Amino acid sequence: MSNLALFLLMMCGGAILALQPSINARLAQKIGVIESSFVSFAVGTIALAAAVSLFGRGSLRSLPGASWWELTGGLLGAVFVTLTIVVVPRLGTAATMAAIIAAQLTTGLVMDQLGLFGFRGAPLDARRIAGAIILMAGAALIYRR
Repeated sequence: MSNLALFLLMMCGGAILALQPSINARLAQKIGVIESSFVSFAVGTIALAAAVSLFGRGSLRSLPGASWWELTGGLLGAVFVTLTIVVVPRLGTAATMAAIIAAQLTTGLVMDQLGLFGFRGAPLDARRIAGAIILMAGAALIYRR
């Protein structure tokens, strides 16, 4: 798959991430915040179980060999989903997404610079820093009320 195709797929993923908090927040109005997070992850777990059974190529038998911190992704996801359920009704979807994207980019720049988790890092340079500053300024403009 080409890098352009991967980029376009992630654009679709970004659109999905913009929809998810509002959908979960609406559900939370009916059943509660933590309950909505639970349902979101339960439905996701069922969908992923089906995907693993149909398309999985890895081995869940290797799971005991994982480090403890490699298992924290689900916990971090649960915290993230719960935070968005609480924040979207108060700040709106655009301001919430702006804050998320600015924080993701900043964290990603630091992770690239340090080569965290053994992934190829890209050094910080003036262009990347300027991009982050511009994105943060944009996030501030979107949040501004």
